[in-house]
Amino acid sequence: MRRNQSGFTLIEIAIVLVIIGLLLGGVLKGQELINSAKVKNMISDFRSASTFIYAYQDKFRALPGDDLGVVAHNGGTLATAIAGSAVGDGRINGLWNSATATNESYLFWQHVRLAGLASGTTTTGGTDYLPRNADGGKLGITGDAPITGWTGTNFVCSSGIQGKLARQIDTT
Repeated sequence: MRRNQSGFTLIEIAIVLVIIGLLLGGVLKGQELINSAKVKNMISDFRSASTFIYAYQDKFRALPGDDLGVVAHNGGTLATAIAGSAVGDGRINGLWNSATATNESYLFWQHVRLAGLASGTTTTGGTDYLPRNADGGKLGITGDAPITGWTGTNFVCSSGIQGKLARQIDTT
């Protein structure tokens, strides 16, 4: 007597479920590794900005972007004073995400690149002039407090960071 099988056995279904579970676990772990790499890259960007400032100060005794003698130091463009501030006042003035070529916060990147401290183009105005973080957001620096009441010397800021990555950066 011959029996016709009309479905899957319990063992076959269990094996398929185990395989699906392993695949999902691998995908989720892979995504976690990608996010961790992004966070480490962003933290490195934040630390590098302060390293650029200290190295530039050690080398030229001035702040990048705020350097009166930038032409003599490395052939860069002299920053033009913006309203209410002066070049050489010991502060990187301007919005952290400024696209105005005369802002010290914008010229900061040109000065550190001309000094050989950072990589990237020294030509202002290009689409690749301002650095980007690992998630594609802008990276910038300012001496002006980005939030009222915050005081300090310099602030490294970035845009386009997802909330979960920001939380990871804060805890690190």
